[in-house]
Amino acid sequence: MTDLPRRTGTAHLPLHGGKAPAWLFSRMTKLAREITVAIVSDFGPGEMLHRLSDPYWFQAFGCVLGFDWHSSGVTTTVCGAVKEGIRGMESDLGFFVAGGKGGTARKTPAEIENAGHLIKADPANLIYASRMAAKVDNNAVQDGYQLYHHVFCFTRDGNWAVIQQGMNEENRYARRYHWLGEKVSDFVCEPHSAICAEATAGTLNLVAAESHDARETIAGISQQEKPDKILEQLKKLQNLKLPRRHEIILRDIHPDRLYKIFVQTYERQPANFEKLLGMQGVGAKTLRALSLISEIIYGVPVSFRDPARFSFAHGGKDGIPYPVDKKTYDKSIEILHNALERARVEDKEKVSAIRRLKLWL
Repeated sequence: MTDLPRRTGTAHLPLHGGKAPAWLFSRMTKLAREITVAIVSDFGPGEMLHRLSDPYWFQAFGCVLGFDWHSSGVTTTVCGAVKEGIRGMESDLGFFVAGGKGGTARKTPAEIENAGHLIKADPANLIYASRMAAKVDNNAVQDGYQLYHHVFCFTRDGNWAVIQQGMNEENRYARRYHWLGEKVSDFVCEPHSAICAEATAGTLNLVAAESHDARETIAGISQQEKPDKILEQLKKLQNLKLPRRHEIILRDIHPDRLYKIFVQTYERQPANFEKLLGMQGVGAKTLRALSLISEIIYGVPVSFRDPARFSFAHGGKDGIPYPVDKKTYDKSIEILHNALERARVEDKEKVSAIRRLKLWL
């Protein structure tokens, strides 16, 4: 697999219930369509991928569309507005949106496949990228957030971006993950170039650079150790008094329930960690168990570094927790302003949006 992605960032947002009222969403859909058409017409569909993969721009986009600036719902609503807004125009634009929230996310592969006759790229490669981005954020980076939203945007030439969101029911926050598939990188070694979150969390990070040896060891265990031996090792470890930081990988591990997965990995002999991660049935608990064995039995440590750095969503004029990034903010406004001007919208609400943006320039 070549031309693998870089994850460009995450956002950390408070969970809000409910959904956008119909009167607002209908307007968001129309304005999202005009902005998307303007950006694609001016700069090409690849630029829209760049914009959506930038967590700062995405947040500004949600504000321009009129949604709550700090709600978790901005992710699902903005993505939904773009997808609905360009419906029927995808072929003309050369820009496509698949997936969504909950059950709609599971339809992503089928939606990519359905667009296969309209694109130059192999849909199988796009489906693989979609699946692996979700696998990494849900299973290889175990930060306490379970994915419930996955949107895969792609162009006719096969470039792509991912916007997905996970939920943490304990702290009532959502964390949004952005990916851009344009740059050559690696799914399982530092795939992100910028991470934003409200606070760091206890994390098992199997895609950190310092987890390199652990990834190789984990893949080796799955190939070489017989399932019965892995099960025996796990049961012994459960009786050990381990350091406090190991609680994250011991929690909820039930060796007997993982036995079938260990049999599957042993029989299929995954060539490396990426192949292991991509296997059907290999989830967070399997990786936690193998990580534990890697460190305790073989002495090969895994990383507990949360890739999250800070929260752009909570930057404020009072400097708490950090000052507003004026340069990035102004750039976002400029791009959106130019897009709105290009679209030459005529109804009063959209003209009013342009005037509001001008006040910031």
